[in-house]
Amino acid sequence: MNSYEKLRLTLDSHPSGAPKSEAFDQILRLLFNPEEALVAAAMGFSPQPAEGIAAACGISPERAESLLEGMADRAVVFSRVKEGKRAYALLPTIPGLFEFPFMKIGGTPMDERLGKLWEEYHADGLGASFGGSPTPLARVVPVGEALDTSIRVHPYEEVARLIDGASFIGLGSCACRISVGACDAPREVCLLFDATGRFLTECGYAREISREEAKQVLDRAEEAGLVHTSSNSQDRAGFICNCCPCCCTILRGLTQLKLPHAFATSGFQAGVNPEACSGCGICAEERCPVGAIALQDDIAVVTPATCIGCGLCVTACPTEALSLVRRETPPEIPATTQEMVIKVLTEKGKLEAFLLASKR
Repeated sequence: MNSYEKLRLTLDSHPSGAPKSEAFDQILRLLFNPEEALVAAAMGFSPQPAEGIAAACGISPERAESLLEGMADRAVVFSRVKEGKRAYALLPTIPGLFEFPFMKIGGTPMDERLGKLWEEYHADGLGASFGGSPTPLARVVPVGEALDTSIRVHPYEEVARLIDGASFIGLGSCACRISVGACDAPREVCLLFDATGRFLTECGYAREISREEAKQVLDRAEEAGLVHTSSNSQDRAGFICNCCPCCCTILRGLTQLKLPHAFATSGFQAGVNPEACSGCGICAEERCPVGAIALQDDIAVVTPATCIGCGLCVTACPTEALSLVRRETPPEIPATTQEMVIKVLTEKGKLEAFLLASKR
């Protein structure tokens, strides 16, 4: 078994997955040269110092550190200071190997090639792998302005509260819109928190912003009709993506691949006051990203089973006929990231393989 296949198998043990595909083999060969693939294949998902990785792959610590620094600079492996020493870990496919390299060098011939390969891989297994378990890895967070203050809202349901809970905020460009290029929606709208945000900012793939600037990013995304999505746990947000249905991996799991568990909806759904509806069609024709609203006899009608609870229709309604209401059975959001990961891995039958990879 060559180093590229060993690396793929480790990546496939992660909840995001990395199913076998000719497209992904080509992606790995573009992202890692043969010596780098040898080193990466010996790594796991928990940060380790260069000396330990060097011993695992049989090269000198100095050579391993040089290779690891080069890969970290290109954002194809993760690095951070751990107990006063630089440590390195594998990045998953999503979010990670797919998104991060595009955040700095979009527009080069290599990126064009990578974009086509990732698009092929999305249809050839990665999309189904990422959204293929009953417990989704991502969820929709409603637009803050769409929530009625009289409704009891949990902190993890408020996008502004997710920002307030972050120790560091980085802003990067949307890899999905860079690689797919199917719309002209704003690109610099990806919010990356804490260790991931610090890492990408250190290597020039993101820039640090304040909480106030982050909330302005949300406003800009909402105005453009982008859906807020985040990691599917209550404890913390690793990211907030602002997604379109034509380019973005998370939404396209539903809009294109028709995966029932592509992501978790928010705990709300849109409701209509027919007496206030003017029949303008803005909600159905311009704002709903999943086709959950239609006009019947010049009145907006919502299909609850299709609605993802993003709130974009609410904030654009000129007569305030639309509102978000609590779902009768809201989705169950795992309490912690660890709980989510364990549930997904158990559902996919990968828990043992992931634990082994994490111990490297």
